[in-house]
Amino acid sequence: QDVQKETEPHAYLSKEEVKEKIQSYNSSVTDKLKMTLNANGIYTGFIKVQMELCRPITVQSSQSQGRCAHSNNETAFYLPDGCVNTLHISSTNTVREVIEALLKKFFVADNPAKFALYKRCHKEDQVYTCKLSDRERPLYLRLVAGPRTEMLSFVLREHETGEVMWEAFTIPELQNFLRILDKEENEQLQVLKKRYTAYRDKLEEALGGVWKPG
Repeated sequence: QDVQKETEPHAYLSKEEVKEKIQSYNSSVTDKLKMTLNANGIYTGFIKVQMELCRPITVQSSQSQGRCAHSNNETAFYLPDGCVNTLHISSTNTVREVIEALLKKFFVADNPAKFALYKRCHKEDQVYTCKLSDRERPLYLRLVAGPRTEMLSFVLREHETGEVMWEAFTIPELQNFLRILDKEENEQLQVLKKRYTAYRDKLEEALGGVWKPG
């Protein structure tokens, strides 16, 4: 269930509360991705982000793999479903900075304004997905929720259709998207033609058997 954008203010923890939370967090970690508290009160740690992208992303051609369309030195392609990436961030990093770092890590050339970060959590046997505001700090949310991803996880998506900032797309990107859509349309047409051809052949075979002279 998708809910509205996260807008509630958060009461951030004191330095002593952060220290206690980090100790508790690290004692529960099972994948060695622990948090570290620095002397200045800033802490660092890891978050995992699941990529749920419906549209193709644009990367440098030398970095791309999979189903794609080329344009000069860039390539547009679809990420595999369920792709999860791990980022090392600090408690001062905002949602917008996390999105930028994630795209930079994987050589994605798309404008970060095209994407939004969501949190997914479980409450009373229900799964809720909520878009985070740019001011949110994902590592703080990870610390408060604990290390269990079934309690809280992060998801990268495109903005909803009504929120797409089309001015953020370049002409080559739009042309690449059109090429991919044309290719997919042709593939679907071929599948439909084969299906109806087989159906027609069976009908004609059945009709031939009914009207065959005895």
